[in-house]
Amino acid sequence: MSIEVSGLIKEYGTQRAVNNISFQVKQGEIVGFLGPNGAGKSTTLKILTGYLQPTAGHATMCGLDLATQSLEVRKKLGYLAEQNALYPDLYVREYLSFIARVHHVNNIASAVEQALSLTRLESEAHKTIGQLSKGYKQRVGLAAALIHNPEVLILDEPTSGLDPNQLAEIRTLIKQQGQTKTVLFSTHILQEVEAICDRVIIINKGTIVADSPLAKLAETVSLPRRNMKLEEIFRYLTGES
Repeated sequence: MSIEVSGLIKEYGTQRAVNNISFQVKQGEIVGFLGPNGAGKSTTLKILTGYLQPTAGHATMCGLDLATQSLEVRKKLGYLAEQNALYPDLYVREYLSFIARVHHVNNIASAVEQALSLTRLESEAHKTIGQLSKGYKQRVGLAAALIHNPEVLILDEPTSGLDPNQLAEIRTLIKQQGQTKTVLFSTHILQEVEAICDRVIIINKGTIVADSPLAKLAETVSLPRRNMKLEEIFRYLTGES
C-alpha cells in the first residue's frame, strides 16, 4: 500500500478533530477525500504530509513510518496545501528551481521545464509569482508538488481559483499522474470527483462515514434511495439533507 492509516486521532485541547480513522490507498489509485468544512479533511492531510503530529494512531507512506521517517517520506511526496504558500517576489522559473534544489533533483533545468510543461505555465515563467492570477498561482503550487517526480501526490483543493478551461486541463493532468502515482485529494467540487476519482472517502465530524469505489458508493452505504447521486449521498451522509 502507498498510504496506510490506522486509528488516527488528532485532538486540539478538548476538541477531537480526527476521530480514530483508518484507511488504505493503493499505488495508482485516485481517491477523493470529501467532507464539509471542519470535518477533519485538512487536518488528516497535514498529518499525512508531516505538518502535524497525531495525538494517537499510526500512518505509513510507501512503507515508511511517518512518525520516525518523516524526512524520507517527504522525498516521496508531492503536496499542494489548501493555502498555497508561495514567494511572490520570485520569478516562476526561479521558484521552481529553488524547490528542485530543496528536493536534491539531479537535473534541475530539465525538471523545471517538465513541470512548466505539465502545468501549462511556459507563457508565465518569466513573470514574478506576485504578478500571476490566483489560478496561475495554483498551477505554480502544483508544478512545485510535481517537480521531484514523487510517488504520492496529496492535493488539498487543487483546482481552487481555476477557470473552466484550466479546470479541464488540471483534471486531465491529475488523471495522467494517477496512472503511475497514488493521488489523494480533497475538493468541494463533486463534479471533479466524478470526473477523476476511482474511489471516495467521506469524512464527517472527524469520522469516516463512507469508503467505497465511486461506482459502488450507493450500494455500500445505507441510503433511503439507491438512485441517489453523489451530491445527494454526500449531503445525506454529512447531515446536510
